[in-house]
Amino acid sequence: MNKAAKDLKFNGEELFITLADGETVRVIKTGQGTPLLLMHTIRTQIEYFSEMIPFYAANHTVYAVDLPGHGQSSINKNINYDEPYLRAAITQVIQQLGLSNLTLVGESIGATLALTLAATLPDQIRQVFAVNTYDYETRYADGIRRGNLIANFMLWNYSIPVHGAIFAALENQLFLSLVMNGGVTNIRSIPGWLMKLFAQTGRRPGYTYLGRNILKNWRSWSQATSLYPQVTCPVTLVYGEFDWSRQPERTRTLHQLTTARLETVAGAGHFLSVDHPQALQRVFNSANHM
Repeated sequence: MNKAAKDLKFNGEELFITLADGETVRVIKTGQGTPLLLMHTIRTQIEYFSEMIPFYAANHTVYAVDLPGHGQSSINKNINYDEPYLRAAITQVIQQLGLSNLTLVGESIGATLALTLAATLPDQIRQVFAVNTYDYETRYADGIRRGNLIANFMLWNYSIPVHGAIFAALENQLFLSLVMNGGVTNIRSIPGWLMKLFAQTGRRPGYTYLGRNILKNWRSWSQATSLYPQVTCPVTLVYGEFDWSRQPERTRTLHQLTTARLETVAGAGHFLSVDHPQALQRVFNSANHM
């Protein structure tokens, strides 16, 4: 398992689920209680939830996943990593693990997936906790580009055919840190060991393809909202005050979900699980004691 052991705040059983197309999805299982499936943001992985997994695992059996192509899950350059593919893959993970009465917790693209999974698997999902849903883009990497000027410049370069592939291959820990700092309110929120791990993962064969392909499929994340009206389980929408989404976009998502309530975490950005984990824990506890 590729991790910084002295800094990681959780451990558990590492599983690799083989999908119908032969690809594998890495899962960490830990804790006890009713099942909870945890899905991370764009360009991160299970370890992103280092602060949050022990909290969730206190009352749940947590299944944290590396989304297809991310983290230590397999990468295939013949796959189109759009929202329908990721949703179908996680559906297979849920089925193979035999999960039901399931709480879905997702952040960013993980939040959007949590909502589309709830729409398509209504009999298996108990509730959804969706943090900073990434479902509003009108151009390539629109959300990330809102983070700061550096992110806007770098992701604009990523979007250019041919040139973008070359530019993305130059990514290093410094550039990645500068971009991800656009998603937090305190640049020290993302620990150095975690940024180092993200940079190491980014050097995996095929990872540059994965990153650009996810972004190229921006339309699929906006189109995913068409499934939101089908969600019937309770939903808690959580936004950082300074998330990349704009207020009209948050309101639109709320209105598409007939069973949702909205919470805003003051002073927080997009990467909420590292920016303000204690505040997120309070919101989760509140939602589960109503």
